[in-house]
Amino acid sequence: MIGRLRGTLVSKRGEVVCLEVGGVGYDVTMTPRSLATLPGIGEEVVIHTHTHVREDELSLFGFVSEPDRDLFKILLGAAGVGPKLALAMTATLSHDEIIRAIVTEDSDALTAVPGVGKRGAQRIVLELAPKLTGKDAEIVGSPATVTVRQALEGLGYSTEEINGVMPELDPGATIELQITTALRALGRR
Repeated sequence: MIGRLRGTLVSKRGEVVCLEVGGVGYDVTMTPRSLATLPGIGEEVVIHTHTHVREDELSLFGFVSEPDRDLFKILLGAAGVGPKLALAMTATLSHDEIIRAIVTEDSDALTAVPGVGKRGAQRIVLELAPKLTGKDAEIVGSPATVTVRQALEGLGYSTEEINGVMPELDPGATIELQITTALRALGRR
């Protein structure tokens, strides 16, 4: 399988980049977040890839770092999660947010991803939590995120409203400060 490509960036078309390696052009699908970090056309770049093989298709999905690619592969391990949905998850939530949501069993955070409903998010958490428990413990930290989410739900805010403000919160802050920050952000909307 193709796990990494180093070559010249030839073009960017939507979510697909063409990378020339040894005279061969490889089309690689990436998230907008990853695309934004790439250098300009004609520059050398390294892309960590996942090769997805189906009977009628061979696709490359690219990431700027190995941990992002490895998380993508873990996401593919959940029933009902194909490469398009896993890519949407990594496009919507950061690496740390996905791991934190799964390990703390915060399925509501995953519903921010287009195509992931409440049941799908719960299934993803149920299937992937055992694979991630103990990994990336520094990312997970305390269950403050879940507590903040529960407090905001208790005040009557919807999942969509809560998902909109969660990225604005400082995970290192106290729970009280996170709730206050979230309430201020929700008040501005």
